[in-house]
Amino acid sequence: MNDPSLTVPTASCSELPKLEAATIEDLPALVELTMGLFSRSDDFTPDRVAQERGLALILEQPSRGRIFVLRNGSEIFGMVNLLFTISTAMGGFVIQMEDVIVHPDHRGQGYGTRLLEHVVDFAGQKDFKRITLLTDKISAESQNFFRKHDFEYSNMIPMRRIIGSE
Repeated sequence: MNDPSLTVPTASCSELPKLEAATIEDLPALVELTMGLFSRSDDFTPDRVAQERGLALILEQPSRGRIFVLRNGSEIFGMVNLLFTISTAMGGFVIQMEDVIVHPDHRGQGYGTRLLEHVVDFAGQKDFKRITLLTDKISAESQNFFRKHDFEYSNMIPMRRIIGSE
């Protein structure tokens, strides 16, 4: 899901933003970014406890995935979440990319492209075979962004079953 609308305040900073791996200390800022994203979703309900738990599970175990962030000084204004799994069809490790978020105040400046290029470089360096993402069906803007960066529609369609009570 990749149609963010966020309420995180932004600070002006003259230094060039850094793109780096998130750490557990970044968890509060990551939760805020995902809360903004999920608040605009028809498929997900923002749940601070659930978002914090999910992000912490990734940050605490790098073999599960990575979270990369864009940072202006101490402020995080962009992120991407990568989950690792194995594809029998591809015969190797693949990435499920989620939560591609750039705060609205920072959009249109190439930061989303910078995040995606970093993910593609990371995947190539680590010999991942594929990057898969889900984006909102109703968001032509998100779909066009990913197509512009060589993501293609798949013949596969997502289906899901929620386990347990929400």
